[in-house]
Amino acid sequence: MINLTRLNQSSITLNAIYIERLEAIPDTVVTLTSGKKVHVLESIDEVTGKVTDYYREINILPRLQELNLME
Repeated sequence: MINLTRLNQSSITLNAIYIERLEAIPDTVVTLTSGKKVHVLESIDEVTGKVTDYYREINILPRLQELNLME
């Protein structure tokens, strides 16, 4: 799970596994696999870093790298 901040300064915790897409338009928009969109204050690089850290924490990152799904 990753902690992010909505535009209204409230905190939200998302399961990083369900993040489908990140966009900067100009705010960062996180689109989940359910289709729900969440606008957050963090930059795409910050969100990507949190997702990568989470994947390392649950030991999924090495497996994704083996399958060439992540660089």
